[in-house]
Amino acid sequence: MKAMLNRWRRRLWHALFYRMVFGERTAQGTLLAHTRVAPSTCIEGEAGLQLADHVFIGHFNFLDATGGLRIDEGAQITNFVSIVTHSSHRAIRLMGRAYALHAGPASARPGFIHAPVHIGAYAFIGPHSLIEAGSRIGKGAVVCAYAQVRGEVPDFAIVAGQPARVVGDVRTRDAELLAQYPEMQGHYAAWAGALPSEPHAASPAQPS
Repeated sequence: MKAMLNRWRRRLWHALFYRMVFGERTAQGTLLAHTRVAPSTCIEGEAGLQLADHVFIGHFNFLDATGGLRIDEGAQITNFVSIVTHSSHRAIRLMGRAYALHAGPASARPGFIHAPVHIGAYAFIGPHSLIEAGSRIGKGAVVCAYAQVRGEVPDFAIVAGQPARVVGDVRTRDAELLAQYPEMQGHYAAWAGALPSEPHAASPAQPS
């Protein structure tokens, strides 16, 4: 009897928290019929979230939209990703106990970090990665698992490491795949703006 109850408990928990949910809406009420957000993802400051359609946001992510978070069409945020648009760690060190007593908005405190994040169309954010305040992820970019992004990631770049650095260009593989599946060229060009005319060599490592 106990084993049966446990099975039903797991199934109920799975149904409530571990199933992808379709049909998000923007703050203006526009239906995003193909966007999927896992119920286990935490979104803080949801009023600051600009969400496009065809977005995938997986399990156990933390999305801080208090400073403004824009996620463009087709972006994929996998699992256990943290995206932050503010941080108080410097301000607390500067102010000590006075931090909690400071009047006015938190963003006015000395050393407080508060900046928007933008994730471009069809970008991929790998598991356990961290996107820091003020970062911009270019369209088609790939952020590898466990990467720590601070700043700019160029369009189509592959970045890895802590801090993240450019280690490649997705268009190298994309060109090979499009040669293999030429019927996909129109779909690719529709969001990318152009076809990868020739394989791209890996970019030299640069701070992201």
